Amino acid sequence: MNCKNCQIQLQTDENYCHSCGAKVMRNRLTFKNLWNDFKERVLNLDNNFFRTFKDLFLRPHAVVDGYISGVRKKYMDPISYMGIALTFSGLQLFLLRKYFLDKINYDLPFNNFDPELARKMMLVSLDFNSFVFLLYIPVVALAGWVVYNKKSYLLSEYLVQGTYSLGHYSIFTTPVTLIILLLVPEYYFDLSFPLIALMAFYAIYVASKIHGFYWLRTLLFFFGFGLGFLALGILLNIIFLLSGVITLEDYIPKG
Repeated sequence: MNCKNCQIQLQTDENYCHSCGAKVMRNRLTFKNLWNDFKERVLNLDNNFFRTFKDLFLRPHAVVDGYISGVRKKYMDPISYMGIALTFSGLQLFLLRKYFLDKINYDLPFNNFDPELARKMMLVSLDFNSFVFLLYIPVVALAGWVVYNKKSYLLSEYLVQGTYSLGHYSIFTTPVTLIILLLVPEYYFDLSFPLIALMAFYAIYVASKIHGFYWLRTLLFFFGFGLGFLALGILLNIIFLLSGVITLEDYIPKG
């Protein structure tokens, strides 16, 4: 008998592959088996997703350090976790496009753009929202690598930390965003800025759990994150200019 996943030879009395850990399936796939598998993988509060979600709140150092040191079975890997986060983000964008675009207040007090232009920019930004969100990962990773590198992490290992941090942020803010859209969609823009600040604070929380908390390092990290956020904003504006969504005249204050 061979393992269906890695093809290594197994003993007839083995229930799990001693090489890859896959479960040995001896019975035909029935509805009962499907239901049991669904309960074990999805509804079980101790499965990988729920355990990762819980510990990224309570013990983020265990998740990040664990993955970097070689733990693979206990927690979800950062790529899969980010995949779930992007799925939730896609749900938000779908609802935003379909039901709430016309309910958002685009006439912000600090924005001199025409509200219709702001709406057009919003539509364009939604087209590559996931890509822009992923760009925050190297921002968080680079800021942490420069400021918080108490454990001599490699930059690639800081990318793991950034992926877990931003993936978790996206997942736990999904209900908040949906509540805002359902109850006060006109304040979506206004409330998005505190949520961006929350992203930075959560990244600081994760970094401090791993490397220790230091006021000066925290302030420097926040400053580095702000510079990265500003750089991404400039990049977006360049993209808007090149795509023709806005022109240089749109930057002139309207009096």
